[in-house]
Parts: sequence; structure tokens; C-alpha cells
Amino acid sequence: MWGYVIAAAVALIVGGVGGFFAGVTYLRKQMEKMQNNPEMLQQMAKQMGYNLNKQQMQKMQQMMKKQKFRP
Repeated sequence: MWGYVIAAAVALIVGGVGGFFAGVTYLRKQMEKMQNNPEMLQQMAKQMGYNLNKQQMQKMQQMMKKQKFRP
């Protein structure tokens, strides 16, 4: 009985850690794609409630290019 409980707890922890790292990897890839695609940046800004003009878009792209998404 205790073996099943311990196995379930270990599986839950391993799954949570694995899911976290998979999510971080996915998010990094999406951010890297947005650096090169202004349409994706514009769409993300609209979802957040912002309407960016060309100057603001250029500034955001420059800021994202300076940011490193890989440790």
C-alpha cells in the first residue's frame, strides 16, 4: 500500500518538474520567434490591451533583441 503512495508522489513531482521545464523551453522558443516577427508582437500587445504604433514596435523589437532568452 505505501509503495503505491510513494510511487504516486514521486510520479507527481517528476511530472511537475518535467512540465515546468517543458513550459519554459516552449516560452523561450515563442519569445525568440517574436523577435523576428512583428505581427506576433502586435498580436501579443493587442491581447494585453495595448495598441502600438510603428515607433513603439521598433523600440520593442530592439529591446527584445538585446534580451537573451538562453541562459
